[in-house]
Amino acid sequence: MTKPLAVIGLAMALLLPAILQAATPTESVRQTVDNITAILKDPALKGEQKKKERRQKLKEVIYRRFDFTEMAKRSLGSEWRKHSPEEQKEFVQLFSALLEDAYLDKIESYNGEEVRYLKERVDKDFAEVPTKLVDNKGQEFSVVYRLYSSGGDWKVYDVVIEDISLVNNYRAQFSRVLAKSSYAELVDRMRKKQISAPGKNS
Repeated sequence: MTKPLAVIGLAMALLLPAILQAATPTESVRQTVDNITAILKDPALKGEQKKKERRQKLKEVIYRRFDFTEMAKRSLGSEWRKHSPEEQKEFVQLFSALLEDAYLDKIESYNGEEVRYLKERVDKDFAEVPTKLVDNKGQEFSVVYRLYSSGGDWKVYDVVIEDISLVNNYRAQFSRVLAKSSYAELVDRMRKKQISAPGKNS
């Protein structure tokens, strides 16, 4: 009885490193993009009547890869530390809602565009995964995912679209509101969706 157990133990010892080995930053991004594409291509999830179910599935995939708390924290900058955990939680919820409103429509407009993955850059616990989005006309758009290592996984904390950082864009808008008014005014504007996504007039 001990020999089979020993063989099983040896097999597990050999397999364990492969099981525990974290995916590379590029593999992590590719997995999320592939999952999103699969949802968008699913015939059972197409159409306006399936919008709620489709968006819920998209959000589940996106929230597993994107760290919206970290994105919100970086976007608010030094102001973040001035507020209570409850206020920070509310800010993250409002920030996440802004991103959902700004980008879910764009994600759902997917029309067979190709995603090309370029050479990733890794510096200890941080990484960048540059990609090219190629549309049906052959036009290319640059999208760079910035990630950090967390618990053996890679989490996105910023996205740079055509050289415009999502985090930096929101930080600039938030800073302007805070300089002219107050944190309460910023939160009110976020609640009313009066903050623009990158590429739009703020």
